[in-house]
Amino acid sequence: MTSTAPPTPATLPLGDDALILSHRLGEWAGHAPVLEEEVALANIALDLLGQARALYTGLADVLGSEDEIAFLREERAFRNCQLVEQPNGDFAHTIVRQLFFSTYQQPLYARLSPVLPLAAKAVRETAYHRDHAEQWTLRLGDGTEESHGRTQRAVDTLWRYTGELFQPIEGLEVDWQELAEEWSAGVRDVFDRAGLTVPEGPREGAWSAGAGRQGLHTEPFGRLLAEMQHLHRSHPGATW
Repeated sequence: MTSTAPPTPATLPLGDDALILSHRLGEWAGHAPVLEEEVALANIALDLLGQARALYTGLADVLGSEDEIAFLREERAFRNCQLVEQPNGDFAHTIVRQLFFSTYQQPLYARLSPVLPLAAKAVRETAYHRDHAEQWTLRLGDGTEESHGRTQRAVDTLWRYTGELFQPIEGLEVDWQELAEEWSAGVRDVFDRAGLTVPEGPREGAWSAGAGRQGLHTEPFGRLLAEMQHLHRSHPGATW
């Protein structure tokens, strides 16, 4: 039997990445290690939420309103990469996740800026996100024995999810291999300065973990989605 499901719009994975990581960063509200970082993480979360809204608004004719796209889809309909749905863990874990993602997102939007209206603004936002993550990676990796150990464990845990970032997204004209090489060079430069090591195992071209782009997600994603969608589903049609 031939499937009648509509094709996935090319920009949907980008919107889903931004929405889910925004929610994860928002979970730090009231729990960040210092007040300054509470504000910084909240600002990054809001930037990502704004990107998601802009992308979802552009898909309204295909998928419905931004609220419907965010709050009424089932788990298998989300196309975010598995990296962004990983739990926050400790502060070092959150920072490494952000470093991996921002080092991918900034050059991706730079490549898309001629064809994607929000990309030029997003490049400026993600430059800040990347710098914030880089500076904290350097401080933690080259800090105390405890901070170094926590940061290296975060790298070891999250590395397996990075290959999915460079799986081609149909409809986006990007040289994914070139993007992967730029990402690898940027991340490795930060690691060298922070005294961190790339985990042993799969290298570029051989990464295989992650199927979020196909709608297959890790166990923590179901709990995240239930929390994120609870209010909207409990009070359908409510206005504020």
